[in-house]
Amino acid sequence: MSLNSITSNSNNNFDLDFYRGKKVLVTGHTGFKGSWMLKVLLQHKAIVAGYSLEPPTNPSLFNLLNLQEHITHVIGDIRDFEKLKKLFDEFQPEIVLHLAAQPLVRESYKEPRYTYETNVMGTVNICECVRACKSVKSFLNVTTDKVYRNNEWVWGYRENEPLDGFDPYSNSKSCSELVTHSYINSFFKDQNLPVSTARAGNVIGGGDFAQDRIIPDCVRAQLNHEPIIVRNPHSTRPYQHVLEPVVAYLMIAARQEQDHNLAGFYNVGPDDCDCTTTGALVDLFCKLWQEQATWENRGEQNAPHEANFLKLDCSKLKSTFNWHPKWHINDAVAAVCEWSKAWIAKDNLNLVMEQEINRYLEAKANE
Repeated sequence: MSLNSITSNSNNNFDLDFYRGKKVLVTGHTGFKGSWMLKVLLQHKAIVAGYSLEPPTNPSLFNLLNLQEHITHVIGDIRDFEKLKKLFDEFQPEIVLHLAAQPLVRESYKEPRYTYETNVMGTVNICECVRACKSVKSFLNVTTDKVYRNNEWVWGYRENEPLDGFDPYSNSKSCSELVTHSYINSFFKDQNLPVSTARAGNVIGGGDFAQDRIIPDCVRAQLNHEPIIVRNPHSTRPYQHVLEPVVAYLMIAARQEQDHNLAGFYNVGPDDCDCTTTGALVDLFCKLWQEQATWENRGEQNAPHEANFLKLDCSKLKSTFNWHPKWHINDAVAAVCEWSKAWIAKDNLNLVMEQEINRYLEAKANE
């Protein structure tokens, strides 16, 4: 079977071949999730442009895959409206996927002003560019599960819950949602342009080298032959493999172009059985990595506030699109270990990822 032969995501009632020959603009394309997005789009023959800062880590997945050789690659700040608009004017995208953000909770405590400028005014800038670009047929703004006012309750948040993130990152993404809602009501409805936001849970996957994320911390500890340090092993998060939200974003953007009534606000997360504590996640990593991997609980005094319990209700996405997660948490962590060991061994990462994407798309949805 050819590596490029898998185009259907039929369990989720969606065909990625929709993107063949489509002009797609992705902001934040040099980041971890953005790089996976590019890989899926390029594997399905989309014409892609990216607008982003330089890759945020060294090493970076974007550079390891040499993705800049296969797209229209623009380095720019989402706060720079004129440069962003120039790309829109020249590229004339049909689909716009907005992933650019300052994405870290702890960094937002250190740089709150920059976080708000990027996540709020960056959203204003992208909405303005979409509004002025007549070629755009579908727009998706990616936010986060942390947009909700967190009451630390045991059931999942639904899309109609109040938006009121606690920390500067979460709150700035709540504001990004509100900006998008305002543009929908004030402009995009009149333009007959379908626009959605997607609120995803915590993503894990190969090629994430960020600081202050648990899976990258796990991999770094193995490279250094050290125990994994866990700050809060009892916090519960909706962990999912990065391909789950990436393919869901592509599904929403495609399907809403075909039927504008499908545009809306959607949670993208795992099933309840895969919402797990950080400690359980690290236990699973150690089991699958083997090589005597261990971890230590080392909480921090006076650490910035982070939610202890967070879960999403994804019933709306499931009922609207017949969507279901494909991989359980065990599959996701196994894929992380496989990718990371391939990277350490200096294997062909493009080939590894193409095989992983095809394996994901072939999988039966968890129903």
